[in-house]
Amino acid sequence: QVQLVESGGGSVQAGGSLRLSCAASRYTGWYCMTWFRQAPGKEREGIATIYPGGGNTYYTDSVKGRFTISQDNTKTTLYLQMNSLKPEDTAMYYCAAGYCTAVDPFRQYDYRYWGQGTQVTVSS
Repeated sequence: QVQLVESGGGSVQAGGSLRLSCAASRYTGWYCMTWFRQAPGKEREGIATIYPGGGNTYYTDSVKGRFTISQDNTKTTLYLQMNSLKPEDTAMYYCAAGYCTAVDPFRQYDYRYWGQGTQVTVSS
């Protein structure tokens, strides 16, 4: 069992930055760790994954070059550095842990553990 708690959300103007954190109750180094988000009226989507071991990452196109996913050395805290934020980044952001595949790391069925979410609001 892994408990995940997100923090760091808030309101920011377009072009600004935020760093989200996801604190895990235990070591998560053998899981895929992924950030998902859900905007109002839209389905939840995966945006960034870090694979077991922390060496490889994967991003959806809409955040590539602006967002960076990382973990601390103890593999108990996951981060999402978000730069050049846009109004369309407004969403509830969730972290999740699971055994994903390289083919589709954003398949939500593969993620057993989820946080409660943190809200990010970007104003124009």
